[in-house]
Amino acid sequence: MRRLNVLVADDHPIFAEGLQAVLSRSDGGKFAYHIQGIARTGLQISDWLRFGSTDLLLLDLNLPETDSLKMLPTVKKASAQTRVLIMTLFDDPRMVKAAFKAGADGYMLKSGTQAELLEAIEEVVQGHTYLGKGIALDKAYSGIQDSSNGLPDKQFAGKYGLTRREIEIMQHIGRALSNKEIADQLFISDQTVSVHRKNIMRKLRVNSTASLIKIAFEHHLV
Repeated sequence: MRRLNVLVADDHPIFAEGLQAVLSRSDGGKFAYHIQGIARTGLQISDWLRFGSTDLLLLDLNLPETDSLKMLPTVKKASAQTRVLIMTLFDDPRMVKAAFKAGADGYMLKSGTQAELLEAIEEVVQGHTYLGKGIALDKAYSGIQDSSNGLPDKQFAGKYGLTRREIEIMQHIGRALSNKEIADQLFISDQTVSVHRKNIMRKLRVNSTASLIKIAFEHHLV
């Protein structure tokens, strides 16, 4: 069983201590959780990351004297191996989009269950992107263009040699949809989506879905 070093960043003692208790007594999963500590400010997060090896950061977006979204790129740069799962009360689609663009690996609401938390952790630690239950994406990604109107960014497509279909797949990846969900929307098979995804990752020279989502945001594909 793999041991995970976890840092909880939340300024509400009851919630933070509750997370600590839930993970400490969790059993039957893939990981054994070691809670390194509880950070209540951005400065404390930086201190923990500087002096410790953190596998997972559970991050609230509303820390005092801290803009968590602005901190995220710094966190990722300082500790590239640290996976970041946002745990928040905010379900505003614009906030969700901003969090992934800033470098978050997962996003879930504090109203979620223990089972969802463990599922989210497993997903992000394994290099996947997690989008929590109860978060409406349609409004956040309403800017997605129909491919029949042409490529949303021809310069980007040309630079990396992406086809029209690959751009379309990237648009849906930017919405954090699974291969099956993309396949259902485009009326193609899961296997076809998987092949397109691998080709896109090869052309863009990335190795994670989180990186694809970030690139999709940066190039206004969503």
